[in-house]
Amino acid sequence: MDTEKTTTLLGEFPSHTHEEWKAAAVELLKGRSFEKTLITPTCEGFDLKPIYMREDLDKLSFADDVPGSGSCVRGSSESGYLAAGWAISQEITGPTAADANAIAREHISKGQDELNIRPDKATRCGRDADNAEPGSVAVAGVSISTREDFGELLQGIDLERISLYLQGRQASPGLYALLMAAVKETGRDPAAMKGCLGMDPVGSLAETGTATAELEDVLDMLGDLFKHSERNAPGLQVIDVQGHVYHNGGASSSQELAAVLSTAVLYMKALSDRGIAADEVVRRMRVSVSIGGNYFIEIAKLRALRLLLSRVMEVFGISPLNRAIHIHARTGLWNKTVLDPYVNMLRVTTEAFAAVVGGCDSLHVGPFDEVVRDSTAFSRRIAFNLHDILAEECDMRRVVDPGGGSWAVESLTDELAASAWKTFQQIEAGGGILEMLVNGRFQQQVESVRTEKAKNIQQRRDIIVGTNAYPNASESPLHPVEIDYDGHRRRIISKLTRWKSNRDNESLFTVLEGQSLAVGPGRLDLMIEAALRGATLNELQSSVGLATLLAKAPPIEARRAACDFEKLRMAARELDGSGIAPLLHQLNMGPSGKYRMRADWTSSFFQSGGFTVLNEDDYETIDDAVEALCLSAAKLAVITSDDETYPQVVDKLARRIKAQYPEVALYVAGAPGEHETAWNAAGVDGYVHIRVNNYELNRQLLESLGASL
Repeated sequence: MDTEKTTTLLGEFPSHTHEEWKAAAVELLKGRSFEKTLITPTCEGFDLKPIYMREDLDKLSFADDVPGSGSCVRGSSESGYLAAGWAISQEITGPTAADANAIAREHISKGQDELNIRPDKATRCGRDADNAEPGSVAVAGVSISTREDFGELLQGIDLERISLYLQGRQASPGLYALLMAAVKETGRDPAAMKGCLGMDPVGSLAETGTATAELEDVLDMLGDLFKHSERNAPGLQVIDVQGHVYHNGGASSSQELAAVLSTAVLYMKALSDRGIAADEVVRRMRVSVSIGGNYFIEIAKLRALRLLLSRVMEVFGISPLNRAIHIHARTGLWNKTVLDPYVNMLRVTTEAFAAVVGGCDSLHVGPFDEVVRDSTAFSRRIAFNLHDILAEECDMRRVVDPGGGSWAVESLTDELAASAWKTFQQIEAGGGILEMLVNGRFQQQVESVRTEKAKNIQQRRDIIVGTNAYPNASESPLHPVEIDYDGHRRRIISKLTRWKSNRDNESLFTVLEGQSLAVGPGRLDLMIEAALRGATLNELQSSVGLATLLAKAPPIEARRAACDFEKLRMAARELDGSGIAPLLHQLNMGPSGKYRMRADWTSSFFQSGGFTVLNEDDYETIDDAVEALCLSAAKLAVITSDDETYPQVVDKLARRIKAQYPEVALYVAGAPGEHETAWNAAGVDGYVHIRVNNYELNRQLLESLGASL
């Protein structure tokens, strides 16, 4: 490239200031408000600007940082993904250890380099399959109760080559003992293992509302786990600070970051008090966050997370050379839908792209059907292939910090970090994340944001494609895969019963009694010995006082943005037991080509609520419209036309309909303006326009027809 010629060419186009650009934009808006039209409010504590300029970077403290240095905002490695790409860390679920092993080996053969094991609810709570509620065993996770289960899970998998990410949560100590016993039994060296045990008592408390013991006792065990694994399995991270519970509960990205930051600070302080250096805590801790649908904000979220963590590490006196921290990302669940579920493929594509551009170290891409059913081989393959597309076809492993230098990305990183830091300071002023969860104040803050999000969705200010807008009127629901969970549970319990009957209980209980009296890291040696002698997960957790679930806080309920509309659509289908949604007749007066946008918008409005909209015909006369309504036998109707035609037809048509069919609920598409009083007197029951709450009106109409909501 001839640089001199290029510079000369660019010089022919004079640069303009933001003020000049704004003046031109205001002129083009022709009287409309610049702020209301082009400034986009967010729930993050700042607004999105329509354009970002070079001068926006002048105020940034990290503007001159390079990848692998300073704040780490541009990545923890100077070579980015050039030296090593992000780890493919697809979650492996069960229901049994053998089933999970088959899926894991298939994924590994295709290039997965981190074995991301999600245990079932019973296992995460430290319960054996025979000591747990039926719905918590083998559902949406792997059931693990013994070292034999671990042996089956890891059969044929080289743990020296494949990283093991175990989402152990509250059961991490017992799972660690079972894992170490299973590894020792095969003669493998646990010191060669790498990955993460996934202990996060604060995150578990936020999600379930329960703790396995008093926090100080749990933190004592966390400290022992650090010390024991440092001697025996130093490649394993111990802590996994998860933000998923906040994201899935409807929190803003700034709230998720603030909660993660406060949790990390709590662990660093607690472990420092237990004699573990802050550098060591950081080295053996990972942070996991969910990635949502707002592409640029989600890129900024990962960058802001590294910036904030770097700031905290500086306070703890950690050298800049040791501030790199593993960030795991998973595509979020908040915006995933049961309706039109194939759209979820598009959602996870943008989310995975944002995670990679933001610089994640490992990534799980959710299958498109994960909120509908246990994912199929097909859906898992599509999700898995996205990693390869990003790496091989988009060349994302050939770029260092692809978002770096973007005026928008850098500015959003700064604004999101500032907003999250402010929320973090408020949490700390309230006693820290634990205190804020126990007294329910942080849950209230999350609920406030979730409520605001729900309001925007109900009014269709925020769009969920295929759900509250652009619905697929002819959609066939995605049917769950038939899985005999109860049968799996019975077989798992039968296997566990045989396991217990074949062990030397006298020898085992001698070890367990000694274990219950032990203190310090040495008790983990006894736990491993007990596991080798046949102890189960629940027995191991019980022996160190970590098996009794104590109610401690209101849980943050997992919700999805589409839930309210999905309930409407389900209620509509089940209204009369036929599976056919109720009819709404759209009376298009005159050629609808004159008001096509209004006609389509109106159809979508009611289809979002689950109605079958009869909208294909245009009616030239009032007689034609009334006759068609009679033939359809619809109990709901909406008059649709252009503003010039309305004064000529609405009054007459409404009076005819109400005279002949008084039971019909009649609406007009559009705001009535000065005609409201007259049209109401003629029999119009309401109006459908952009300021009407879509969800509430559809709910009221369905309930008027007898739907149960």
